Amino acid sequence: MEEPIRNAEQLHFVQNARAFAAASLVLTATYSAHLSIPRRLFSSHVSFPTMATIDLTPPQEPLTWKHTPEEIREKTNQVIRDGRKFLDTIAALSEDKCNFDSVFRALALHDAEFDVITEPLAFYQNVSPDAKLREASNDAEKLLRDFGIESSMRLDVFQALKRAEKNIRSGGVTLAPEEERLMEKMILDGKRAGLDLSETDREELLETKKKLSETCLEFSKNFNEEKGTISFTQDELKGVPEDVISGYTKTTNAGGQPDKYAVTFKTPDIFPIFKFASNPATRQLASEAYENRLTQNVDLLKKAIDLRWDIAKKLGYDTWADYIVEVKMIKSSKNVQQFLDNLVTKMKVLGDKDREALLKLKEEELGDKSDGKFYIWDYRYYDRLFVEKTLELDEAKVKEYFPVDYVVPKILEIYQDLLGVSFVDITKDVGTWHPDVQVFQVWNKDPKSPSDFLGYTYLDLFPRESKYGHAAVWPLISGFNKKDGSRNYPVTAMVANLAKPVEGKRATMRHDDVVTFFHEMGHVFHGLLSNVTFSRFHGTSVARDFVEAPSQMLENWCWEPKVLKKMSQHAQTNEPLSDELIDKLIKSRYVNAGLYFLRQLFFGKFDMELHTKKVDTDYNQLWSEMRESISLVKSGSKYTAGPGTFAHITGGYDAGYYGYMYSLVFSADMYKTVFADNPLSPAAGTKYRNSILKPGGSRDEMDSLKEFLGREPNPDAFLESLEAKQFKAASVPSSL
Repeated sequence: MEEPIRNAEQLHFVQNARAFAAASLVLTATYSAHLSIPRRLFSSHVSFPTMATIDLTPPQEPLTWKHTPEEIREKTNQVIRDGRKFLDTIAALSEDKCNFDSVFRALALHDAEFDVITEPLAFYQNVSPDAKLREASNDAEKLLRDFGIESSMRLDVFQALKRAEKNIRSGGVTLAPEEERLMEKMILDGKRAGLDLSETDREELLETKKKLSETCLEFSKNFNEEKGTISFTQDELKGVPEDVISGYTKTTNAGGQPDKYAVTFKTPDIFPIFKFASNPATRQLASEAYENRLTQNVDLLKKAIDLRWDIAKKLGYDTWADYIVEVKMIKSSKNVQQFLDNLVTKMKVLGDKDREALLKLKEEELGDKSDGKFYIWDYRYYDRLFVEKTLELDEAKVKEYFPVDYVVPKILEIYQDLLGVSFVDITKDVGTWHPDVQVFQVWNKDPKSPSDFLGYTYLDLFPRESKYGHAAVWPLISGFNKKDGSRNYPVTAMVANLAKPVEGKRATMRHDDVVTFFHEMGHVFHGLLSNVTFSRFHGTSVARDFVEAPSQMLENWCWEPKVLKKMSQHAQTNEPLSDELIDKLIKSRYVNAGLYFLRQLFFGKFDMELHTKKVDTDYNQLWSEMRESISLVKSGSKYTAGPGTFAHITGGYDAGYYGYMYSLVFSADMYKTVFADNPLSPAAGTKYRNSILKPGGSRDEMDSLKEFLGREPNPDAFLESLEAKQFKAASVPSSL
C-alpha cells in the first residue's frame, strides 16, 4: 500500500526509445492504447470557461485514433520492415560517404519518424476500452521492443557510426553542440549495447535482452489488466466517507446476510480505506489484498533481475546498477548507496519520533486491544488522525474545497500564466480513444502566427476498467527538426484516475491528488515547451536522476497560500479555502516527514539491493524485512507479494528509484532560489521555461541548472527543509 513517488512508472511518466540510437534504453518498459468512439460532451465533466480562442491554423494536424487491431499489427510490421531496410542502407555506406549528415543525422531522423508512427500504436494498451485493441497494441509493443533490441545490436551500423566519427574528427569538422552530443551518445550506445564483443557473445546478449524485454512487458501487461476487488460490509467500512462508499458496487446477499461493497484496487477506491477505515482488521485485509493483487509478477521480477545480471556480466560490469548509473548524474552505484545510507541515518532520527507519536495515538484509540506494534496498515490511518487531532485539520473537509471541475481548469490557468502559453480546447472537433478524453492545442501566449504553435496535449482523467490505474504522462510524439527544416511538434498525454461525479454531486480531490495533478502537468509542459533539434533530447529525455526535479519543484505551488486560494472552491458554497484552513494545511505538510521519507528510501534501497547483490532470499521476505528495518513499520505475520507491484523497476527505473530523492536536492534549490519570493512570477516562469524546459537533454543537466540558478547547485535548501521537518513531498501516484 505504499506509493513510490511518481511512477512511471512512474510509471511513471513513461519514456520510450527505439532503434539504434536508443540502444541503452531499449530495455525500458513501454506502453500502448485505442478507438475512435462517438463522443459525449466532455464539458459535462470539466469545462474551461477562461480558455483562449485563437483564430490560427496550427501547422500540424492532431493525431487520429481510428486504428483497428489489424491496422495496428500491419503498421507495426511495415514500419519494422522499412526500418531494417533503412539500417541496411546506413550499414552499406562506404567509408568516404560516412559523415554526420549521412549517418548520425540520418539515424536520428529515422528514429524520430519511426516513433511518430509507433508511439500512438504502443499507447492504446494503457487506455483503450477495446480488449482486442489493447491486445494488438501489446503485441505491437513486443515486436517494437524486439526490433529495438535487434537494431541496437547491428554491428554493421555501429561500424558506420565509427567510420563517420573518424571522418569528422580527422577532417576537423566543427559540429554544433547538440550535434556533438548526439554523436557522443550514439557511439556510447553502441559500446553499452555490447557491439565490441565477439559475435558469439553478441548473439547470446541479443537473446538475453529479448527475454528481458518480454518479461518486463508481461509484468506491465499484468499491471494494466488487473481487475481484482475485495468486498466489505457497511459495518466493516465504518469511518470511510459516504461519498466514497456510494461509488462502490453494491452486492445484495441472500439469506439475511448483510450486503457487501466491492472495492477495486484503483486509487480512488482502495486508498480511502487505508486512511479512514476505523476497523484495523478491515485495513489489514485491504492492505494484504492490495499487495497481493499481482502475485504472478514476483516470479517475473526475479526472472528480470536474473537476466539483468547476465547482461551486466557479459558487458563487463560488476553489477546491473553499475551499468545503469554510468550515464546518470550520480555516476556510480557506490555513490547511490552512500547517498541512500546517509539519508536513512538522518531520517531515522525523525522517523522514530514520528512512529512513537502515531503509536501513542493507536494505543489511546484501542486501549487494551492494542498490541503495541505499528503496522503498514496503521500508517495512513494514524497519519491522517494525527493531522486531524494536532492541527484540527479534517482531510474530508479540505477535500470539499477541491472539486475536480474547478481545480483542473485552475491548474491549467496557473500554468498558462506562469509559462506564457494558451490552451485551446478542440475536443468537439477531433476523435480520441474514449469519450472522457479532452484534447487541446497549445500555443505561445497571444500568438501572432502559426510559428507560435507548440503542440497538442490530451487529458484522460477518469478511471475505467482496463485503463492504466494511476497517474502518468506519456510523451507520445517528440519535437524535432525534420529533414526539410520544418518542425515536428510534440504531443503529450496525461492519464489519471480522478473521482467522477456521483448522483449529481461534484467530484472532489484530496489535496494529495491536487499535488499529484500539478506534478504531472509539470511533465506535460516539459514535453510541450522543449525545443531541440533531435528528438532524442526532447523534453524529459534527460538523465533519469534529474527527470523528476522540475515537477518536484512545481509541487511547492500547492503549498503556497495565494495559489491555494486561487485553485480552491467549496463544492457547495463556492467559497475558497479560509486563511485558517490554509495555515493548517501548510503545517500538515511537515507532519511525519521522517516516516514519509523512510518509506521512499525503502523503495530505493530495495531496488539497489536487487541490482547490486545476488539475492537468494525470497523476494517477498526481503521486501517485508527491509521495509520493517528501514520504514519502521511492521508487515504482519504474512509475507505479501509487494515486489510484484513495484512497477518502477521493470518500467525503466531499475537501479534508479534513488533518483526521486536525489532530484529533490535540485528541486529544493531551484524553488528557493528563483520562485520562493513570488511563485506566480511570469518572469521567473520564463526563466524556468528557457533554462530548464527548452533545452531538454540537449546539454548536460548541470549546465541547465547552473544557468537557471546563476551558480552551482547545492544541497543547502534541501538540508534546511529536512532539519526543519519542512519537506514532505506529496506527488505520490500510487503504484504500490
